[in-house]
Amino acid sequence: SGLVLVKNPYLDLMEEDILYHFDLGTKTHNLPAMFGDIKFVCVGGSPNRMRAFAQFMQRELGLAGAGEDVADICAGSDRYAMYRAGPVLSISHGMGIPSISIMLHELIKLLHHAKCQDVTIIRMGTSGGLGIKAGSVVITDTAVDSSFRPRFEQVVLDDVVVRSTELDKDLAEELLACSRDIPDFPTLIGHTMCTYDFYEGQGRLDGALCSFSSEKKLEYLRRAYEAGVRNIEMESTAFAALCGLCGLKGESCRFHLL
Repeated sequence: SGLVLVKNPYLDLMEEDILYHFDLGTKTHNLPAMFGDIKFVCVGGSPNRMRAFAQFMQRELGLAGAGEDVADICAGSDRYAMYRAGPVLSISHGMGIPSISIMLHELIKLLHHAKCQDVTIIRMGTSGGLGIKAGSVVITDTAVDSSFRPRFEQVVLDDVVVRSTELDKDLAEELLACSRDIPDFPTLIGHTMCTYDFYEGQGRLDGALCSFSSEKKLEYLRRAYEAGVRNIEMESTAFAALCGLCGLKGESCRFHLL
């Protein structure tokens, strides 16, 4: 049916579902009226970037109020920012797996309660590239962990739960085809490695701690490249796992800064 799925039988038993970090709820807000026609959700780390993106989409879609400021739907919370431009929802998710995971749980419930159909979600942002030209855009086919495995591993109570991290291949090819109209940004499809840390976890030598040599770092990055990794960031495995489990057509596009 194209509906966004939730896999939690307890939700049906709740008198009210409060989306704490969005400052929204099923009793306090008419979610189908507010969000029922959403078709695209674009998420990224920074609130300011997602605000700018919503303004950009207003101009591109020729919407009323284009060029003006956009209202933060989650203004009652200081955790995330959410903006709307017609059928496009633009949301910040902060940095790292814990932050994006909280946002995605509440976003997926929001789309479910709003009875949205055939929603496409795209993760936008920056990352560290691996063996690619600066300024390139990496479209993720599969998110991998720090051992280059296509999996998202999470401890639930005292069980280790492993989930798939493949993203929508057709959407990746569609985005790659669109990129051919923008020659200023070289674009490729590749694996994205997700780490739990910005410094040691990504092999940086400039953190408060560094427990490895520069030679070991380069050898590790070489093995990552040979495994198909083309960029490194901190959210993709959780993003891929939750989108896949809940029937969301998802993809991640990252701009390589350096």
